[in-house]
Amino acid sequence: MNGRTEEHRIALFIDFENLVTNTGINSASFDLQPSLDRLLEKGKVVYRRAYCDWSRFAEAKIRLHEFGVELLDVPPSTRAGKNGADMRLVIDALELCYARESIDTFVIGSGDSDFCPLAYKLRENGRTVIGLAVKESTSPLFVKACDEFIYLRPRQSRSEKGDKDKGRQSVVAEEPGHGKRGGRHARGERGGKAEAAQPAQAAKGQARTEVPDIAREVVQSMLARATGAVNPSLIKEAIVRKEPDFDEREHGFSTFARLLAALEQEGLLRRIQQGRQWYVVAADSDLAAAPSGGHGEGKGKKRQAHVEEDEELESYPDPDEDEGV
Repeated sequence: MNGRTEEHRIALFIDFENLVTNTGINSASFDLQPSLDRLLEKGKVVYRRAYCDWSRFAEAKIRLHEFGVELLDVPPSTRAGKNGADMRLVIDALELCYARESIDTFVIGSGDSDFCPLAYKLRENGRTVIGLAVKESTSPLFVKACDEFIYLRPRQSRSEKGDKDKGRQSVVAEEPGHGKRGGRHARGERGGKAEAAQPAQAAKGQARTEVPDIAREVVQSMLARATGAVNPSLIKEAIVRKEPDFDEREHGFSTFARLLAALEQEGLLRRIQQGRQWYVVAADSDLAAAPSGGHGEGKGKKRQAHVEEDEELESYPDPDEDEGV
């Protein structure tokens, strides 16, 4: 197969009411595109269904139709207005699991722990289960029941965004008044704001970027047992198996490669290149960075350590793209 992994075939099941009730997501502007993009990186989404009493969320139907989602209407079955959407979803998912062996990945759009038995049964039958929900409205039990978990992020309203921007400006505007140039001249005032904003932004960036403990633990454990170079994708897979909702972006790293670069700076690992592929070895490993070796080996290692970060990481395959993690 030319060294490429087999494309996953994915089935998406959405408990729509669960995703938009008390989660901060507006049903009228529900945007499936970011989550769908993540899934399409893993494979082909061949089955898409959403379950709900659509008489309550009619404004969401058009947008979901645009994404090719089949809408299953589940009217209320009790006086309290509760419907059987979750039961219908479970039955359809299990039926598809047994009828379509080619579908190897099931995505459950809900944060309800009632779907834990479904996740267990699908995994028992050799399927990969991915959860999809809003973090604050998701049961930790359901997160642990899945192989991986993707969090939806409520879109910030314009009024909230404007209030935050206004508050940020007011805080910054108070800073120049304490300096020598605060006050009369507009140029000095703008300069003071810029100078005050830069440390604030730097401090914010430093606070967000932090290597998670789970990454350190997995790297140390895998490299201690490894007999050779380790593919970064295997490290990412091991982390996700232990913590299904792991996302390096939550810790301030735009890619997993940048997280590994931070671990290298801490002295926990060393990245080497073999052919056109980058690998990870223990920091004290004596494996050569390139098979050619020779007198230029020491200089090559030194140059590799001081190369521009962006330039180095661009040639480093991100595990998300490499293995579909």
